[in-house]
Amino acid sequence: MGQRWLNIILRSLHLVGIAGVSGGFLFTLEIAQWRIFWLLALVTGITLSLIYLWSNALWLFQLKGVAIITKLVLLGIAFVQPAWRAELFVVIILISAIIAHAPGKVRGYLLFMRHRQDDMKC
Repeated sequence: MGQRWLNIILRSLHLVGIAGVSGGFLFTLEIAQWRIFWLLALVTGITLSLIYLWSNALWLFQLKGVAIITKLVLLGIAFVQPAWRAELFVVIILISAIIAHAPGKVRGYLLFMRHRQDDMKC
């Protein structure tokens, strides 16, 4: 029960961080105006990812893990190509929403494995 509440709190704080970061990505505000939100999103995102990996290393190969890796790649591109920041940020938000609201079977789908997750013993 404690891990579930930790997850809920971290996700909530992560959303606050992402909301604050949106000003920098969508409206090109100075980084000083959204840096604290960036740090909040970064720390909570890393913490959540480590919890997921610790709980089940297969998470990295599931659609939900691959989606996070994809979002990180897009985020990296956004910093290298500032002209694309707003568009990439919107794509990242869309990926997040679609994966978060997809059925568990979809989120847990193993992309790079021949065996289904049900067949694998961890």
